Amino acid sequence: MATNNNEDFYASPSETSQGRVFNVSGQDWESITDDLGDSIQERIVVNMGPQHPSTHGVLRLILELEGETVTEARCGIGYLHTGIEKNMEYRSWVQGVTFCTRMDYLSPFFNEATYVLGTERLLGIEDDIPEKAQVMRVLLMELNRISSHLVAVATGGMEIGALTVMTMGFRERELVLDLFETITGLRMNHAFIRPGGVAQDLPAGALDDIRAFIALMKKRLPEYADMCNANPIFRGRLVDVGHLDLAGCLALGITGPPLRATGYGWDLRKSEPYSGYETYDFDVQTWDTADAYGRFRVRLNEMQESLRIVEQAADRLANLEGAPVMVADKKIAWPSQLAIGSDGMGNSLDHIRHIMGESMESLIHHFKLVTEGFRVPAGQAYVPVESPRGEMGAHVVSDGGTRPFRVHFRDPSFVNLQGTSVMAEGGMISDIVVAIASIDPVMGGVDR
Repeated sequence: MATNNNEDFYASPSETSQGRVFNVSGQDWESITDDLGDSIQERIVVNMGPQHPSTHGVLRLILELEGETVTEARCGIGYLHTGIEKNMEYRSWVQGVTFCTRMDYLSPFFNEATYVLGTERLLGIEDDIPEKAQVMRVLLMELNRISSHLVAVATGGMEIGALTVMTMGFRERELVLDLFETITGLRMNHAFIRPGGVAQDLPAGALDDIRAFIALMKKRLPEYADMCNANPIFRGRLVDVGHLDLAGCLALGITGPPLRATGYGWDLRKSEPYSGYETYDFDVQTWDTADAYGRFRVRLNEMQESLRIVEQAADRLANLEGAPVMVADKKIAWPSQLAIGSDGMGNSLDHIRHIMGESMESLIHHFKLVTEGFRVPAGQAYVPVESPRGEMGAHVVSDGGTRPFRVHFRDPSFVNLQGTSVMAEGGMISDIVVAIASIDPVMGGVDR
């Protein structure tokens, strides 16, 4: 078929020729402005991303600028789409944990927790979860909150030139990831919180490592306050930047630190407790400036509160030595009796010997659970949790089968990104990075 060499099959002329188009390929800015002539005051549209290092992942910002003032800002998302929600429909209920833990990769335990809590509500076993499993879930989630906030503070500092804050933040985050590796065997994407409890008990020596971490962080966290809180350069870049008041947050459904920075103390751990949070002593942290600085202070204070919860959880675990970490119902409890061998993590040899040579019933349960999975009664459930970025919820739907009929996640990064336009428009282009950093979006959770 004959074609016209001037025809673009991927974009019609009307989509690419609106206004004047400038192709910039490294020349001086003056050579471009000289060509503008009398139209130099016209507004221009700039793509920021999707590979810009200061956009917290693969985020594209379409900015309309008048000089260095942002007159319009829009988000372009979808560059990191993984199809996790759809893939979960083709896997068993337990296997779904392996998928959803990879969404918001900075807070995997919260992804797992909201999905598992919804599954347990459909199963009707919420009251049967062992106490030790609940305490371990709280411990892991609060450690995860600390590690996630450390990344938010570290990357936010890096983007405004505070490199010491960046190196400090990642230094402490490594310590948390070391604890995750000790407890779960993995630094990220753990698939450790499972329907009925958790994958395995605390290994020997884990409590000692946790207590050493608590003692160290009690010394390290105040360093961030000393470094940043009253620093005139730091405050100059954050104060009154990315303003979004309470009315705006409520209108857009924005939760987490951006909401609490307006002075409204909404925290699901207090308002709609789960996993026994009502039995822990901690305070909801708020600020009253509704700007990037307030969100920073909320996260800084929340790390202190999370450390309080971790300390209480560690004390409880010390009194639960040998207690079960999975429901007693063998038709639901995933057979994850694991042991660390020369080849890393694997099934306990005693467990293999039992199911393969001593108990036909255990072998049948093991085979059916692994190959088919358990059935979940038909229905739907939504049990949200308070993630580091706000309300994280999984709408879990079952048709009575061994796989989810539908799972849809309410990811806080996706919702909170709606505030980008309000925070950025009318401000300087240099403040956009600060505004985005104060939202702390994770694109793995946005795109899913």
